[in-house]
Amino acid sequence: MYKILIADDEGIVLDSMKLIIEKAFPGECEIRTAKTGRGVIETAEEFRPDISFMDIQMPGINGIEAMKEIRSSNDNMILIVMSAYDRFNYAREAISLGVLEYINKPFNKEMITDVLSRAMKKVDNAREKRAEGLKIREKMETVVPVIETGFIYAMLFQENFTEDVENYRLLLGMESEYGYVGVLESGLEEQDGKMTNTVGTGIKLQNEYSHIRDIVKEYFNPVFVGSLMANKIIIFVPTEKGSVDYSERLDIISRGSEMTRKLHEKCEAYFRFGIGSARHLSEAAVSYREALDALLLTNQGIAHVKDLPVGCRYDPDYPVDMEKRLFERVEDGDAAGTVDAAGEFFDWMEKTYPEKIMSIRLKALEFVLWAERLAYSTGGLTYHFIDRESYLPDVMDLKDAREIRAWFLSHMTEAAENIANRQDEESDDLVARTRKYIDEGYNEDISLDEISRNNDVSPYYLSRLFKEETGETFMEYLTGLRIEKAKELMSDSDMAMKDICSAVGYFDPNYFSRVFKKKTGMTPTDYRAKVNG
Repeated sequence: MYKILIADDEGIVLDSMKLIIEKAFPGECEIRTAKTGRGVIETAEEFRPDISFMDIQMPGINGIEAMKEIRSSNDNMILIVMSAYDRFNYAREAISLGVLEYINKPFNKEMITDVLSRAMKKVDNAREKRAEGLKIREKMETVVPVIETGFIYAMLFQENFTEDVENYRLLLGMESEYGYVGVLESGLEEQDGKMTNTVGTGIKLQNEYSHIRDIVKEYFNPVFVGSLMANKIIIFVPTEKGSVDYSERLDIISRGSEMTRKLHEKCEAYFRFGIGSARHLSEAAVSYREALDALLLTNQGIAHVKDLPVGCRYDPDYPVDMEKRLFERVEDGDAAGTVDAAGEFFDWMEKTYPEKIMSIRLKALEFVLWAERLAYSTGGLTYHFIDRESYLPDVMDLKDAREIRAWFLSHMTEAAENIANRQDEESDDLVARTRKYIDEGYNEDISLDEISRNNDVSPYYLSRLFKEETGETFMEYLTGLRIEKAKELMSDSDMAMKDICSAVGYFDPNYFSRVFKKKTGMTPTDYRAKVNG
């Protein structure tokens, strides 16, 4: 069906045009008519015609002005102008509006059917193009995720890196040479920073993948989203440079937090999000490992590598899973887990290379030195150049694999214990500095953002750590301290209430009164009267 609008101020013209069209194209056209310029505009907005026959001279708004108005909202409509006036200016304006034909009255049947046939062909061609465009879009909806996944894995595995990545960038229209990697991890629920039922959740979320992509792209744009592998999805977010400043990092964390919250609501699963640092495309694999380590080294839902210690790079020539597990235990400060993982790796060495006692010695020494390097890098130990000068002769003096095992497990466990102690100390120290800052500046206009910036951690990280250590949020602690100080001043001084309010960090007496009553159950005036008899 073709939607046709006929606009003319003469009823006989409208009737004759309808008759000609209905006889020439029976059952093919839905026809509407209008007699005024205003009527044309209103009908066109509601009817959305494919083809319009327009008389130039109509009451009120003339045909040219009506066409301009209609064209602004319906650029695909085909216009055919009719006029009893053979005026050049009208014809020129009509041509500028992209009309198909300028017909002079009186017209005959052949003129109308000829021009309408040509208009119908243009409508058919336009419809075919739109249909083809939709097909292409549908195909692209299938192809683009594949291209994005290919781009991400080309960066991470770096086989034929330069050629492959450049080809993907061209396909995706990506100009930036920098960005950061994020890893979305899902599970049935979160327990102590670990996801449960990851296999079942990964299978379930396969059917939700398109929704997950849409939500990720809602919060990060531009972004390239990889496929769902087990219970993880890797994303890559381009940046203008190879670093992000403090404010940008907070924005990333904030958007990531909102994203995981929405994913949880829509997909009925829990999500955690690890974020690596911004780097050149050639170092995307480093950002990816940082994102994974950010998830491994925290029990928070959102973790940015800049807020946490980073992990190490693993040598693919060795049993990566065992090695990775061992150093994860060391970095977690898990002494018992380190003993188990170190014993497992040592078993592998003995079984695989039973006659290579020297290589076993060197590997044990290498791992101990690396584990202690991790301990030093967290700040848990004071490094002295000569502290480990006995390690090499000690290892060389060990007689057999049993003695090497004992030395190896002992030093690996000690490194894990040093890290655990230092992590606890650092957390305690950060919370202690925060409490000291509040205790000394409670009467100032202080904020969590300000303290976070001074300590170069995100407010999200500090807020959660503070709550875990104190049992209160930052604001609950600050408010409680201010109210207690206010109580002391009411009991021990005759200061005016307005001055007490200001002295404890509140600059609006009405707000202070509301907060005080909420915390104590009575107004400041009633409290003062009670304690002073």
